[in-house]
Amino acid sequence: VQLQASGGGLVKAGGSLKLSCAYSGSTISSYRMGWFRQAPGKEREFVAGISRGGWSTYYTDSVKGRFTISRDNAKNTVYLQMNSLKPEDTAVYFCAAMKPGDSTNTEYYYMGQGTLVTVSS
Repeated sequence: VQLQASGGGLVKAGGSLKLSCAYSGSTISSYRMGWFRQAPGKEREFVAGISRGGWSTYYTDSVKGRFTISRDNAKNTVYLQMNSLKPEDTAVYFCAAMKPGDSTNTEYYYMGQGTLVTVSS
């Protein structure tokens, strides 16, 4: 199983970015999928998750209303649309194939290499 995140970059506060995560090695529809991030000097944190079929999504409080997670199982790809970005969103973003459960379970089976998002003030 391989996960490859892309789409990061430098953006000004208030701007938008869309991250993509390409999944290979199995069928993406077998897993809940999620995005995590790690800011400099901080622990990795859960950002957003989506159910296998895409009917259920959940977010950490700090990104609710600004970020949207989605998936295209036919393309084996998960997305994270990030709007109204803030400097505190600066981090390396990772996608992950998550273990079964609900929004309270943020454990994962696999996590790919991340993509850096930098938000300037």
